[in-house]
Amino acid sequence: MADSFAARFADARAVHGPLVCGLDPSGELLDSWQLGDTPEGLDRFAEIMLDAVTGAVGLIKPQSAFYERHGWRGIRTLQRLISNARAAGLLVILDVKRGDVGTTNDAYAEAYLGKGAPLAADAITVHPYLGVGAMGTFVTRAAESGSCLLVVTRSTNPEGRPVQTALTGPGASVEQQLLLEIGALNQLLAPGTIGPVGAVIGPTHMHPELDLAAANCLFLAPGVGMQGATAADVAAVFAGCPDRVMPSASRSVLSAGPGVSRLRDTLCALAAEFRAVL
Repeated sequence: MADSFAARFADARAVHGPLVCGLDPSGELLDSWQLGDTPEGLDRFAEIMLDAVTGAVGLIKPQSAFYERHGWRGIRTLQRLISNARAAGLLVILDVKRGDVGTTNDAYAEAYLGKGAPLAADAITVHPYLGVGAMGTFVTRAAESGSCLLVVTRSTNPEGRPVQTALTGPGASVEQQLLLEIGALNQLLAPGTIGPVGAVIGPTHMHPELDLAAANCLFLAPGVGMQGATAADVAAVFAGCPDRVMPSASRSVLSAGPGVSRLRDTLCALAAEFRAVL
């Protein structure tokens, strides 16, 4: 079994802090950077950002949709970005939010996790709507390859709150029940340590409180910056497990581009802010 993602994150955190840089090349951003909303502009974006993030942070999070929209050339750019970033020592969280059943999940797992995967990332995001139990192949492959699944549990969008706070049969909210199931999986796969199944928890919604520490997992915390979450918000939400949270900022960082120096300065300043509170 490969070294766990949790162990690699701990190493990256010790050097660079916990900040994750989101790489979301929307058409609007590519145009504002005067790169052009084209596959060529996307290639240049990836080159600029790899220069900017290397040595400034330990983790990046490409949003797959912004690459997929450019067709096969966009997928090629994403594949190169993932490969080059990991070769540079960065951890890559691929934000793909996949999730299905049966052989479809098998195929997704083969695409993103483990040796031989064409888009092999250190971690991926997944949706749990079809049930945590339906993620068997994802879970197994993540555990065997030292990767991590990040299950969307409490999202940043307000439209998600009615579903995520709804009560289940046992009486827990959907989001709390997901954490209980994640904790049970991790206890089975990695008793006494942080397991390969994590959760996405948006710190823009702080109530009701969730029992986060008991899940024995890592947390991706999107929504920093443009979506309103601050370093103080993240520190408050994850006060019981500050060493397990990966705060992610995208647009608030990318707005400093396209100059590499300014991007790097922005990243370093934000990374220092999170090191101080987590």
